[in-house]
Amino acid sequence: MQKAWVYEEYGSVEVLKLISNFQCPTPQHNQLLVQVRAASLNPIDFKRRQRPIFPSDFPVIPGCDMAGVVIGKGAAVTKFKIGDEVYGNIQDFNNGEPLKQLGTLAQLIVVEESLIAQKPKCLTFEEAASLPLAVQTAVEGFETAKFKKGQNVIVVGGAGGVGTLVVQLAKHLYGASCVVATTSTPKVEFVKQLGADKVVDYRSTKYEDIDDKFDFVYDTIGDCKNSFVVAKDEGVIVDITWPPSHPRAIYSSLTVSGEILEKLRPFLESGKLKAVIDPTSPYNFNQVPQAFRYLETGRAWGKVIISNFPSYQ
Repeated sequence: MQKAWVYEEYGSVEVLKLISNFQCPTPQHNQLLVQVRAASLNPIDFKRRQRPIFPSDFPVIPGCDMAGVVIGKGAAVTKFKIGDEVYGNIQDFNNGEPLKQLGTLAQLIVVEESLIAQKPKCLTFEEAASLPLAVQTAVEGFETAKFKKGQNVIVVGGAGGVGTLVVQLAKHLYGASCVVATTSTPKVEFVKQLGADKVVDYRSTKYEDIDDKFDFVYDTIGDCKNSFVVAKDEGVIVDITWPPSHPRAIYSSLTVSGEILEKLRPFLESGKLKAVIDPTSPYNFNQVPQAFRYLETGRAWGKVIISNFPSYQ
């Protein structure tokens, strides 16, 4: 048996409870059994808990992202061995199947080998756990927009879990000619340090007052109903929230694959792409409710991390 955070009904953070007698999972032919060392929280985790947007049987263990150590595997697994340090998003949103009941806020999880990657040695478990879903979302937005080197981009919500990675990817991977980002007053300098050429304080500047027009509006917070005014006539607006808040906006879904993480390895190892962890993190495993309460305020800088998972004997 193992320790895990579960909920057995939809609702606020109060429905979460920590139990110590949850059945340990068994890896199937193409799956790995991973001892979780760190996990990160995403908005989808609390939205799924609040209402049945992804219906599943109860009890549910929340969590998509993790980093940990392989301690078991199915007979068909070929890429990984016992003892490997791995990371990934274990929930495949596009395979047509219901999401896994058993997420990453547990001592042990099972995951298909195609969904994970070797953890870069330069990353801590906490840094690695912060990346998968957010960076996969960030990459998908550029692919959806068919972004071309030399175009300019404005990132709406540049200090969030996805936005911090979009700013860095635009600058260092996709070759944007100019990267502009919006954020609140306390985070302006922080977003500049990520590589933004210009940062707009949305508390003091309206979209209508921004002089530039952009090839690509990457909206991470669902504000297209307002931000569309900074798009060029032929510009692309991508919204990662559902439903898109403006008729011109294209919804960017999510491709979950360990291959995406492997392709980003050189940028992680060179330091061109850095994990961004909220200063309040990491939260201990027994502080999951506090971590969710903070995430749900919408004030996080980067990702909220859960660490210090109890070791499994």
